[in-house]
Amino acid sequence: MANGQQKAQQNVDSFEVWKATQSDDDFLQIVHRGQLKRSEVAKAIGCGKSALTQNPILRESLENLETELRARGVLPPFTAESETVKSSPKEYDASQASRQLESRRLSQLEAENIELKAKVRALESRLERFGELSETLSEMGFMPR
Repeated sequence: MANGQQKAQQNVDSFEVWKATQSDDDFLQIVHRGQLKRSEVAKAIGCGKSALTQNPILRESLENLETELRARGVLPPFTAESETVKSSPKEYDASQASRQLESRRLSQLEAENIELKAKVRALESRLERFGELSETLSEMGFMPR
């Protein structure tokens, strides 16, 4: 059984072998949002997706590969905006969860409102019909008990 460091090195070795056997067309097939799709890379080298971020050697090798692919024109180049987004972390918005809950609740209430309006319309039409029937019966002298 391999320990963590040995497994990490095995993943790096597997990545290097995989990288050497791929062509530009192979890389193009796994491009997603301007970078190599991490799940496909992990599947190809036989490791978990987390190894690509937690193993510093593997992470650096993958970043170097993507830089090399950008230089060769296989991957699209970074824009200035994507560089700033990558370097600055996203701020945590505490109210986002409550907004999502409120949005979900609002859509449920709107759906319920539409159903109830349809039910009210159906009942009003029935009431109108029975009101006319009751009026006709009272004019004829037949009053129901």
